[in-house]
Amino acid sequence: MKLTANTGLLLIDVQNHFDDPSLGNRNNPHAEENMATLLHRWRETNRPVIHIQHISNPSLPHHPGRDIKDIVAPLPGEPVMVKNVNSAFIGTDLERHLREAGIETLVIVGLTTDHCVSTTTRMAKNLGFTPYIVSDATATFERVSFDGKQHAAEDIHRLALVSLHEEFATVIDTKGILELLEG
Repeated sequence: MKLTANTGLLLIDVQNHFDDPSLGNRNNPHAEENMATLLHRWRETNRPVIHIQHISNPSLPHHPGRDIKDIVAPLPGEPVMVKNVNSAFIGTDLERHLREAGIETLVIVGLTTDHCVSTTTRMAKNLGFTPYIVSDATATFERVSFDGKQHAAEDIHRLALVSLHEEFATVIDTKGILELLEG
């Protein structure tokens, strides 16, 4: 199998805010490096790239936490869709953009696995797109559950991917996606 030339790379919420130590322990410390590797390859092969930026309240003054990390910063001409909820499809032109560009397959990377990445992936599948999630180019944070138990970031990450795989997306790693690009 090979990914077509119009397979889109969707980078979700790769923003400075996620470097805040108050968020707790995170898994996949090299996720951004893997995202950058994929982004470089997408650009080399002239495949479509779409950046998603989460800004909960656009009326508030600019904060550097909102900025997309330099390692995957958009180039001039690369679309940046600004959202204020978990799904990149709600309140943005993402679906229209993808359809007009003939993009049917999406390779999804970003932060965080169990929130915006998962929500966007589910909606992508429900809207008829073919999503791939890159397991080592996504990450999340530890959490305390409803019953007060602490859950490790890696456990949350893996379970989020388990719930998406083969129902909403194909879960694959960076090496696997690069192999699919080469066919």
